[in-house]
Amino acid sequence: MLDRLYVRKKIERFLLEDIGYSDLTTDSLNLTERIKASIVTKERGIIAGINFAKEVFRILDPDVKFPISIEDGTSVETDETVLVIEGYADSILKGERVALNILQRLSGIATTTSRYVEKIKDLKTRILDTRKTTPGFRAFEKYAVKLGGGSNHRFALYDMVMIKDNHIAVCGSITEAVNRIRKNVSPMVKIEVEVSDLNQLKEALSLNVDIIMLDNMSVEMLKDAVKIADGNVLLEASGNITIDNVRDVALTGVDFISSGSIIHSSRWLDLSMRIQNTAGGN
Repeated sequence: MLDRLYVRKKIERFLLEDIGYSDLTTDSLNLTERIKASIVTKERGIIAGINFAKEVFRILDPDVKFPISIEDGTSVETDETVLVIEGYADSILKGERVALNILQRLSGIATTTSRYVEKIKDLKTRILDTRKTTPGFRAFEKYAVKLGGGSNHRFALYDMVMIKDNHIAVCGSITEAVNRIRKNVSPMVKIEVEVSDLNQLKEALSLNVDIIMLDNMSVEMLKDAVKIADGNVLLEASGNITIDNVRDVALTGVDFISSGSIIHSSRWLDLSMRIQNTAGGN
């Protein structure tokens, strides 16, 4: 779970973007009623972001209550209630879109990830995300990947070395790039190298790096790479991974499959908010 202070600061920015200096509609209605509203599903999926949605309403109304709330990671069917909000009408209406945006986006990512994971659940290979995320929303999106059963790759540029094709092009070779890195980073930092063919793979293997990314390789080439590596290094397959080919890639024996599409191409889960009645009503 993300730190609550981090989450609150982010959501305050989301609300400021949406509300600005005034919610012209809601503020002009002079709403003082206390009401109940429910967020319900309109399709099957995995729910992610419940606590973030709650924080939206807490920021707008410190006295808000949630008499019904499911847990993140719960599988849901159509027309299920995932959250009931009890509070002042103006606060609920102002928070509606931001809360739904977060829930729908994250639930979509969790649902998509779970489908990839389900395809290879009997194999050793793990699904990883990438840094292809929405600016400012990365921590939330990577949280959703974990709820869907996936694992997080590096969070950002600062927490792991990954020598990619453009680094290699600038340095002149994989060997030169790795040697430069090792002169400047702690030996505790893991080093991953991206390779695009089997000759580069052999060069990377000779350097005893921690992980080798096999970029845009065919299934047959991946099988050859696994044989050449012979268990001496962790292997990550990446590039053009889809729900249709993820199992074939996993069957080659790679340790990880990284996919940007589980985040950037996931479809939002369809959810909506319904006003039930006044908080004091039946």
